[in-house]
Amino acid sequence: MRRFAAIGVLFALLAAGSAPAAAPPPVKPFADTSRVVVIGGSLLEIIYALGAESHVVARDATGNYPPAAVRLPSVGYMRALSPEGVLSVNPSAILAIAGSGPATALDVLARAGVPFDEVPESYSATGIVDKVLAVGTALGAEEKAKMLADRLRTELAAVERLAAQAPVKKRVLFVLSLAGGKVMASGSGTAADGIIRLAGAVNAVAGFSGYKPLDAEAVIAARPDAILVMANGGDDSTGDAALLDNPGIALTPAGRAHALIRMDGEYLLGFGPRTPNAIRELIGRLYPDLAGVD
Repeated sequence: MRRFAAIGVLFALLAAGSAPAAAPPPVKPFADTSRVVVIGGSLLEIIYALGAESHVVARDATGNYPPAAVRLPSVGYMRALSPEGVLSVNPSAILAIAGSGPATALDVLARAGVPFDEVPESYSATGIVDKVLAVGTALGAEEKAKMLADRLRTELAAVERLAAQAPVKKRVLFVLSLAGGKVMASGSGTAADGIIRLAGAVNAVAGFSGYKPLDAEAVIAARPDAILVMANGGDDSTGDAALLDNPGIALTPAGRAHALIRMDGEYLLGFGPRTPNAIRELIGRLYPDLAGVD
């Protein structure tokens, strides 16, 4: 189950590329919240953080936190939904993160008359708070959502101040996978890019959005001080030996220093209630002198 979830994170990153360009319509309260299908791991985390999990009847394959959520039935992967799978749990409503699909599946669900709310995604501190408030609106839990949003604003402001204390902005290369000797790296507009910036560092690659394979020359030119990789990426190519032996990575400051940082993919890139802690941990890994600093 954990490996399947990790592969789901991997494909979600590849498919997403960058945050959606067009904002979904504003989220509206569901008339019936008794049997909600939740599509998107961060939305499910928020619902549990609000204590509103009794409304949820099913999740998609990316919804694996908290551990209790895994007991819910899965209706498939968020970007490859089957209308039949979703409708099989007799949902009263569907709450989905922006970018869920495919569009043909959503059209079938719309014709079936199931109320549907799409929550915007933005890889920023503001985006996290906005998601919390949107979920609260959809489920009629506005007061609890406001309390959680206020707490997260405080926590995010604290880690922002901590990140600002970094003596220099380290260059970080996020590696999604290795294929054919090339590094699949994160450009702008991605969850990886967002979390690197929030941790007071700089994305080592620029000039493209989404994920792109880089040859050895491009990796060397990026000059990363650290390599960031998912601990549960679902891709055996990103083992320590494979990364450090890669011809490009081996000749970078990160490669020479064996500066590899591994973090759980959903925790690192989810942009949900756990993100302030993920940022703080990443800051401590990048800047050891700031570890444990308030």
